[in-house]
Amino acid sequence: MRSLHLPARALLSLAMALGAALAVDRATAAPLAADDGTAAPATPAAIETSVVKVFATLRQPDLNKPWTKQPPTTATGSGVIIDGKRILTNAHVVLYASQVEVQAHESGEKIAATVEAIGPGIDLAVLKLDDEALFDTRPAVKRSARLPAIKDTVMAYGYPTGGSTLSITKGIVSRIEFSGYSFSTGGLRIQVDAAINPGNSGGPAIAGEEMIGLAFSRLETAQNIGYIIPNEEIDIFLADVADGRYDGKPRLGAGFEKLENQALRDSLQVPKGTTGVLVTDPEASGADAVLRRWDVVTRIGDTTVDDQGRIAVEGMPRVSFLYDVQRSSTDGTVPLTIFRDGAEQTVRVPSPARPALVLPELAGGYPDYFVFGPVVFTAATAEHAASLETSSRLAAIMAAMGNPLATRRADRPAFPGERLVMISAPLFPHRLSRGYDSPVGRVVATVNKKPVKNLEHLVELLRDAEEEFVVIEFAGRAVPPLVFPRKEASAATEEILTDNGVRSQGSPGPLAVWNAKPAGAG
Repeated sequence: MRSLHLPARALLSLAMALGAALAVDRATAAPLAADDGTAAPATPAAIETSVVKVFATLRQPDLNKPWTKQPPTTATGSGVIIDGKRILTNAHVVLYASQVEVQAHESGEKIAATVEAIGPGIDLAVLKLDDEALFDTRPAVKRSARLPAIKDTVMAYGYPTGGSTLSITKGIVSRIEFSGYSFSTGGLRIQVDAAINPGNSGGPAIAGEEMIGLAFSRLETAQNIGYIIPNEEIDIFLADVADGRYDGKPRLGAGFEKLENQALRDSLQVPKGTTGVLVTDPEASGADAVLRRWDVVTRIGDTTVDDQGRIAVEGMPRVSFLYDVQRSSTDGTVPLTIFRDGAEQTVRVPSPARPALVLPELAGGYPDYFVFGPVVFTAATAEHAASLETSSRLAAIMAAMGNPLATRRADRPAFPGERLVMISAPLFPHRLSRGYDSPVGRVVATVNKKPVKNLEHLVELLRDAEEEFVVIEFAGRAVPPLVFPRKEASAATEEILTDNGVRSQGSPGPLAVWNAKPAGAG
């Protein structure tokens, strides 16, 4: 069984770092669009027939060997039939799946399925069955058009560990809040005290006779604290992937701070009665930046933001103003009223779905790489950084040594196209690597004294080099360089690849750069 991942597993984006800074504790939602009517009200027995077990064979990335994948592993989860002859489940159940099968309640048959759409950020995926006859006798579960109320009774359906048949657990809604689902995505989530365990992922949560959301995680440090993705987030996801592509949710890429301290308010000359939050880390900088450090956000759209960064929504507790980004974003921007230089003004701030980070997430992809001689260069990702930070002590050491994997973990690119390049694998055994310690975890700073911008640029520098030696220097303190005879290293690459069973010298992007003509060549 595959464990549910936690929404609080150090995966808050810069925008969502605000959530912690503002100490947001509850959230709410506007009514959802009405159901399209294709699903009739379901009885408890009908709900059971619409819950399925999902079997997946996964080939996840091997961060230490980017030219290959990890050995196949199996995972099971749950899913639910929704309108359009589709099955809804969690992204983490089928992410990197090479094979997916679905088994209906009280059925001995497994039906092949394909992942039609997937959103790792919000942890949702849609499956299509190769044989749709299953839907002839099993209806789509009707989804509620509203959020449940606190203390509403909830039934969690799914196939958790401990047995092979359908499990149903009972609890109540204990909290609704806006929080981080992943490093780049925030949204509403429902907290329940019903038992949710590995294998429950993707199963429906039912209140009355309607689905209120999808189970996706539990808090491992406490008992009976589980989380549900509400229908509002599901509807946003389904609308997003209607064109066959997952774009992601709009977000406000900035850091904020509460405006409760009187000295802080006085220093900014914020008038009495004006409330809001302080901008501490705008995503863009320079004279053209719409949002600037020391701005105070007083309203989002027409809604007033209080000094804790919350807004009022009719009939519900106050919620982080970041929730309103997904409701008020149009044409890639969000309308904000800000207090700057003693006066209020209205601006439209960009709301890109994905943050520009120097260490982006793989989000279902595989790391790019390139082999030169005995060295494997890799485009560094957030997953690489996390894998090296196996303990807080190691992370502190990495930071103290100036390793950018630690010091730039949440940084935006310093210039367009900047990406960190690292050594993720030990040097291949060869006479060229004799005497060198393993450089795993080092971030490349320069090749022959030329600063490296990204992996493709590194490959270009190697391709166009004319010096006798290739000198690779690394970022940080007391990090020894690597030096190789250029022609010999280049000539030995094919032999090294063959000896180590590596089928390609690089992933498609870097390899295309290597095979291109040098700059200025005829």
